[in-house]
Amino acid sequence: MRPLIARRETGPVPLPRPRPDPAPSRLTYRAQRLWLTPLFRGLLRVGLPLALVLAPVAWVVTDEAKMTAIREQVAEIRHEIEGRPEFRVNILSIEGASPAVTEEVRAALRIELPMSSFDIDLAALRERVEALPAVLSADVRINGGGYLSVTVAERVPALVWQTRAETVLIDAEGEVVAALADRELETPLPMVAGRGAERMVDEALVLFAAARPLGDRLLGLVRVGERRWDVVLREGPRILLPADGARAALDEVLLLHDVQRILDRDLVRIDMRNPARMTVQLTPEALETLQQVRSGVIPPGEERG
Repeated sequence: MRPLIARRETGPVPLPRPRPDPAPSRLTYRAQRLWLTPLFRGLLRVGLPLALVLAPVAWVVTDEAKMTAIREQVAEIRHEIEGRPEFRVNILSIEGASPAVTEEVRAALRIELPMSSFDIDLAALRERVEALPAVLSADVRINGGGYLSVTVAERVPALVWQTRAETVLIDAEGEVVAALADRELETPLPMVAGRGAERMVDEALVLFAAARPLGDRLLGLVRVGERRWDVVLREGPRILLPADGARAALDEVLLLHDVQRILDRDLVRIDMRNPARMTVQLTPEALETLQQVRSGVIPPGEERG
């Protein structure tokens, strides 16, 4: 016999649930498209936070009463900070300058102490000091303890320059240091004269070094026509040097003086403007004596000079 198999009666099979439509709604689609716009993203990421921050500031700025109160409060706080003892400058210290230049620097600074360090313009003070003729450079700073320190490097006088207006001291660069009457020199300085002499200080110093054997007889150098030098002696002829090769021409004259004592003779000038040919000019007395010797009035060997 076949085994009995139980059968389970089933009802109607339910239909499957419809799957949701993956396409976004129209509003969502437009929002996504708008988000893909760089300008819109920038406005949301930067513009919106910035607007939230600036809105209160704009509200305060447009209110004049609030702005006045803020300015007064800031000024009061600043005044309290600047007035604290640790920010006050009480002492002025000037270093590296002679007494005369120190007084010039003090007058040029035009500063009254005590003063807050916030009210001191160091750059402006340095410009005032360096504008002085006698100052080469200056360093201005505020040190601890309320010191305003000014360190000065003076111009060192190298020559005395005599002009038509006055006699001044100039340094190795030809810059005017001070009037001769305003400065006491520890040692005498060589003297130059003439227009343009201040532009040829290097050459003048070389000539003075070469003429050192003349000692006190050397009065100075005169610049002629802004192109050459004359050597002026206290007792002796005037030496006219060429525009080029002035040192060599002066050495030649000094060598001749060592051999023949030419600078001790009755000469008005020794013209070396043409280095190939020396020309001398006799004094009137020497010229008269020479004429008498040539005419036989004075026997040869008895002439003077």
